[in-house]
Amino acid sequence: MQSLIPKIESQLAALSVPIALQLPDGRRVSAPGSRVTLAFSEWSALAKLAGRQIGSIGEAYVEGKVQIEGAMRDLFDAAVALVPSNPIEKSDTSWWSRLQRHAKSRGSHSLHKDAKQIEFHYDVSDDFYALWLDPRRVYSCAYYRTADMTLAQAQEAKLDHICKKLMLQPGERLLDVGSGWGGLLLWAAEHYGVDATGITLSKNQHAHVQQLIEEKGLQSRVRVELRDYRTLDETQPFDKISSIGMFEHVGAANMPTYFEKIYALLKPGGLVMNHGITSGGLDYQQLGAGMGDFIEKYIFPGGELLHVTHVLRDMAASGLEMVDTENLRPHYARTLWAWSDSLESKLVEAREVLEHTSNRAGNAERILRAYRLYLAGSAMSFEQGWISLHQMLATKPDGDAATGRLRGAQSVYPFARDYIYK
Repeated sequence: MQSLIPKIESQLAALSVPIALQLPDGRRVSAPGSRVTLAFSEWSALAKLAGRQIGSIGEAYVEGKVQIEGAMRDLFDAAVALVPSNPIEKSDTSWWSRLQRHAKSRGSHSLHKDAKQIEFHYDVSDDFYALWLDPRRVYSCAYYRTADMTLAQAQEAKLDHICKKLMLQPGERLLDVGSGWGGLLLWAAEHYGVDATGITLSKNQHAHVQQLIEEKGLQSRVRVELRDYRTLDETQPFDKISSIGMFEHVGAANMPTYFEKIYALLKPGGLVMNHGITSGGLDYQQLGAGMGDFIEKYIFPGGELLHVTHVLRDMAASGLEMVDTENLRPHYARTLWAWSDSLESKLVEAREVLEHTSNRAGNAERILRAYRLYLAGSAMSFEQGWISLHQMLATKPDGDAATGRLRGAQSVYPFARDYIYK
């Protein structure tokens, strides 16, 4: 292992942010002015650093084999230089590999497994999420319409941006697929007068939203159901549908089923907003350098990302027509840094909250460490363009060329963007 030291010293010298290393034998390797220290208790973890396996170093930190001293922003400014030049792994495109990936995806997304995977992430602890999310607990990309917006303001701007894109009108029936802690559901009901139905697989989120509905006296036109999207009744289709930060959990193999269900649930001429994380590369399943494996193990089991072109292909195959797609990638980087900074400022409180309220309280320290890396690492990944965020607005054409503001629209969509910004 001693032979690794010169290689690591060379790596450290090339970093934009100086990092110091505490070796398992007590020696210290550092660059002048080091702002971050990584203390290794095992040589095997140090070998991962030499091999630029960032995800494995993250795993070693979560498992207590590496200690981090310093700011997450400084750490990940340095980490960019440690990641291989192109961490977007291309997939083996042979028919056998495609078949294996499809089978794995299909097997990972049964009704039971999806429920368990959602519980693993979203039911960690409501109080934990409340520490670093905005007051509405909007757990998706914010929209920084102006540079001076706070996180809370940018999240409200995002909610309104979606409602305007969907052209919500009083009395319309809105379905929110994966409604989270109810941010969009309640915003649409209170500001646009819709009759709103939300669905979630998270028991914690369901209970929280139900309480908010009762507190606001909205029981007559807002409801939330604990159910999988595949079980929704198609006999009473909705005027508008939103799916915000949910389709990442669907799985590549189930994407056709997902959009076919959305199509069946939407009235002819209606609009659907599909907002979610997409991959930065055309033909890969996850980030390289071990980063994708880290997220799969500690954060989002069963999560799968597709390039926006693949998503739009499956959307079109279902019969939906894409009418507007917007890339909000840097907005998500800023959102994640806001979450990360908020969590970093409350580490002691976060640890105590997890110890007393988490469904995995015995792993409170591991959960906290995983989220520290996940939030900052995701912010870095969005900044670098390794992953992205797209809002995809689509219609269900009604087949009548006379429908709409312009002949041939076949929907309520005006085929102009002016209405979004008024």
